[in-house]
Amino acid sequence: MAGSRRDRALADLKASDRRLARLIESTEPIDTKAWRRARPLGDPFSVLVYSIIGQQISGYAARAIAGRLQERFEGRMPSPAELLTLKPADFRAIGFSGRKVEYVRSLAEHIISGELQVDHLDRLSDDEVREQITASRGLGRWTADMFLLINLERPDILPIGDLGIRSAVQRLYRLDHLPSPREVDAIGGKWRPNRSLASLYLWASGSAMPKPAKVAPTVAAR
Repeated sequence: MAGSRRDRALADLKASDRRLARLIESTEPIDTKAWRRARPLGDPFSVLVYSIIGQQISGYAARAIAGRLQERFEGRMPSPAELLTLKPADFRAIGFSGRKVEYVRSLAEHIISGELQVDHLDRLSDDEVREQITASRGLGRWTADMFLLINLERPDILPIGDLGIRSAVQRLYRLDHLPSPREVDAIGGKWRPNRSLASLYLWASGSAMPKPAKVAPTVAAR
């Protein structure tokens, strides 16, 4: 986000919400480009595979499993076709649960069949990207929102299901409960069309910035 555009977005956010304005003023400035550069994610298929690997396990465990997967393919992530050559025993040896094997295979099959065209996601609207990604088993709204915000750099994304975002909204508005995704969506409506920048400040306010995987590039899908 260019400096002048970022300044306008910050000014609009502050004008839209006094509470958010105070949060922004009390938080160190966020360089959105630097934030993304610190998270080299690789190609779309690799990012989505890692998002499945990381479900319900620690970041350390997810990185270890991703590393073992890369070792099977000379230090890089496999293409969809290559991933489908792995047998159930191979996946188990790498550390995949049975359910996650189903999910990554479904993802690879969706890409190979053309149902999910990951290389064309940047041409779609936000809702169309969500629809495409969540059509694959094991990939939900959170994954789609993070892909939109980080990989595609869309300016108006609020990951309403993210626990860090929900907790930050609870603190910001001094709520007596953790807001539901629907409540976060309603509260964040006033931040349009700059909800991605608002999200970064919400994460920063709780030192809960998400840490996507650093994954090696894959080869082109075959």
